[in-house]
Amino acid sequence: MKVLIINGSPHPHGNTSIAVDELVKTFDKNGVETEVVKVGSKDIRGCIACYKCQEQGKCVFDDLVNETAPKFEQADGLIIASPVYYACANATLVAFVQRLFFSTSFSKRMKVGASVVVARRGGCSATFDELNKFFTISNMPIASSQYWNSVHGREQGEAKQDAEGLQTMRTLANNMTFLMKSIALGKEKYGLPEEEEFVATNFIR
Repeated sequence: MKVLIINGSPHPHGNTSIAVDELVKTFDKNGVETEVVKVGSKDIRGCIACYKCQEQGKCVFDDLVNETAPKFEQADGLIIASPVYYACANATLVAFVQRLFFSTSFSKRMKVGASVVVARRGGCSATFDELNKFFTISNMPIASSQYWNSVHGREQGEAKQDAEGLQTMRTLANNMTFLMKSIALGKEKYGLPEEEEFVATNFIR
């Protein structure tokens, strides 16, 4: 079992990293391999809808997105973690994840997804919903926890005081481990659900 964690914070030792570290420690206890990719401080431009990825099999902008794509393909689960900026995810992270999902043609069916959000006070639910949409459009089941996957803190290190938030992270990692293992057993015994040929309907006449 392997989980890829995308950390969207530009602060290497910030509160988002505290939440991610709690996840990693719990996955370690469960024997699940993790890799953290930090994107918050990278120079990542947004998708321009050139569709070159459909011809080349990778994004036309050859950066961290293309480096991360094979890691995503090999992973059993993906966690996207972000600080909250104006009730939404870090813009650099969003640009990265949009291109990562759009430019990769491999099947993401039954890879387990989860989003983690960190804020001083508000905006967690909006950001949580924003990030979960990447999973639900990709046939990826979402791992849940005892609460929405959020941790609170403003100044560096404050998240360590959020006992409930850190417990939520541990519960998430435990639940995600169980879900990934259950899906692996289900695939082995029953295979993947039957998949219909995709039908695209454009709202024009």
